[in-house]
Amino acid sequence: MNTKYIDLINQTFDFPQQEFKVDKDQLLFHDIDLMKLVEEYGSPLKFSYLPKISENINTAKSWFAKAFEKHNYKGKYHYCYCTKSSHFNFVLNEALKNDIHIETSSAFDINIVEKLIENGKIKDTDYILCNGFKREQYVLNIARLINSGHENCIPIIDNYEEISLLSEEIDGKFKVGIRIASEEEPKFEFYTSRLGIGYKNIVPFYKNQIQDNPKVSLKMLHFFINTGIRDNAYYWNELLKCLKVYVSLKKICPTLDSLNIGGGFPIKNSLAFDFDYEYMIDEIVNQINLTCQEAEVDVPNIFTEFGSFTVGESGGAIYKVLYQKKQNDRENWNMIDSSFITTLPDSWAINKRFVMLPINRWNSNYERVLLGGLTCDSDDYYNSEQHINAIYMPVYRDDKPLYIGFFNTGAYQQSIGGFGGLQHCLIPQPKHILIDKDSDGNIRTKLFSQQQTHTDFLKILGYYE
Repeated sequence: MNTKYIDLINQTFDFPQQEFKVDKDQLLFHDIDLMKLVEEYGSPLKFSYLPKISENINTAKSWFAKAFEKHNYKGKYHYCYCTKSSHFNFVLNEALKNDIHIETSSAFDINIVEKLIENGKIKDTDYILCNGFKREQYVLNIARLINSGHENCIPIIDNYEEISLLSEEIDGKFKVGIRIASEEEPKFEFYTSRLGIGYKNIVPFYKNQIQDNPKVSLKMLHFFINTGIRDNAYYWNELLKCLKVYVSLKKICPTLDSLNIGGGFPIKNSLAFDFDYEYMIDEIVNQINLTCQEAEVDVPNIFTEFGSFTVGESGGAIYKVLYQKKQNDRENWNMIDSSFITTLPDSWAINKRFVMLPINRWNSNYERVLLGGLTCDSDDYYNSEQHINAIYMPVYRDDKPLYIGFFNTGAYQQSIGGFGGLQHCLIPQPKHILIDKDSDGNIRTKLFSQQQTHTDFLKILGYYE
């Protein structure tokens, strides 16, 4: 009988997969022996596999290049990294190796950009696209960057007051973009995004505040919807509405030469994940090309702002199953040595799924379990009530410790979880490991941050002066 965990996976999914395979009863992730990682650093731990960042950037670039060639598209493509997905130095350093640009969301982002410029990571020709609602400090920081000579810093106008606020602080001429306030799917609690300016108001706004303003030129139209890039009628309808606005603006605004289609590519959340990225890019490029040809206007340069797609699949977390609690005849609770609320907050806050697999004991029999975290909170769990599929794991044994991994956790989890700060029930934040390759392709690991201590917490709470 096929009763082993590896049999279950082989029968249920197409396995092994590009990043996952099993060798001698243990899981390898991009050929990394995760049990060796556990043996060296212990658990719980988080890790970032840096080469995956560059791989995803260059894969997306190749898809756009292929689509441009196929459709004889005359514009240029610019890949931007959305910093809010992960602001860490090691992420930006890896991403910027690949001739990309940056999208920011708030004031302190500009301080990071200035530090990267100082260290030679960002060039004068690189685009810095400034999204978000701009309070005073954000306006001042953007102005400082532009006044220092970074002409490709482009604030994306989010509301009617920002042109005047920026004009007061910026010394000379500057470029701007305008964000479209997209209309959301009917299931949303609101009809129109709070971000940007409504479709019908874009052209009047341009005429009133930009067209005759000698200080400001319109460079870019920005389009993004909350549900991201999906192959459904809603997405294509919103894209076509955006293109109509672009065409209308282009006919009266010769400086407009770029369309930012935002981010929103999904990332792998299970072994059954299936998304045709290449088709979506090909069809987006095709629709833009056809619309502009029909309207007899030049096609725009295309910008994207991929955040989760850039960094999400580089991250992972490993936990040890400490103990199994049999609470009744049907429920077995595997208790991990950390907390889902604090280390994978999206799994708790928005019921987000991640790829979850055991690290070892793939040749053991399996059982259905629930996974529980250490906090005294009823919501600190990860199970089939929150997620589509039941959780099956190798059978728990006191004498053979089981380790489990959550993968593709590299976007948002550290910042939403409050990296370096207080954690729910004072459960310490795990250590964080960086994984890279040297010039010969050999795996190298480095400790980025230690697990939090009681001293860290007591300092934050004011017990040490």
